[in-house]
Amino acid sequence: MPRIAVIEQVVELPENIEVIVEGQKVIVNGPRGEVQRDFSDSQIQILKENNKITVLAGLVRKKEKARVGTYIAHIKNMVKGVTEGFEYRLKIVYSHFPLTVEPKGKEVLIKNYIGERAPRIAKVQGEKTTVRVEGDDVIVEGINKEDVAQTAANIQQCTRLRGKLRKDFRVFMDGVYIFSKK
Repeated sequence: MPRIAVIEQVVELPENIEVIVEGQKVIVNGPRGEVQRDFSDSQIQILKENNKITVLAGLVRKKEKARVGTYIAHIKNMVKGVTEGFEYRLKIVYSHFPLTVEPKGKEVLIKNYIGERAPRIAKVQGEKTTVRVEGDDVIVEGINKEDVAQTAANIQQCTRLRGKLRKDFRVFMDGVYIFSKK
């Protein structure tokens, strides 16, 4: 009788974390809050045993092995988010027109960029993502890595010059740029 091969990877959970697995949905609760994610794939199984989460795939192919590794990485990021959180730092850079960044609810207003009268608007992703300004630094914090990273990218992309305003990026460096990720 042929032996059935299975791909299996395990994540050890810290003591102060509570994990609930409901089918393909994983909910992680910790000191900083709750993060949930739906892994909708019928071929991958997610099991919780004691203080471990096991991700299994019945088929042994490259795609399934990669998907199992991706799920493990997402679960580790969820655990890190509810224990430590994520932080992206951006630097405000300008040479002539003083650029100001102002968080306002679920938006970030970038005012006076290259002397424009209307502010540029970047969206803040996620419910628990916060943006604050300290001097020339913009700090984006939250418990969901994807939301924090997308918010930082939105702010950086907001100061990108396109079309007729396009200038040589080696000379013209005004904008808001990501310089640190934690």
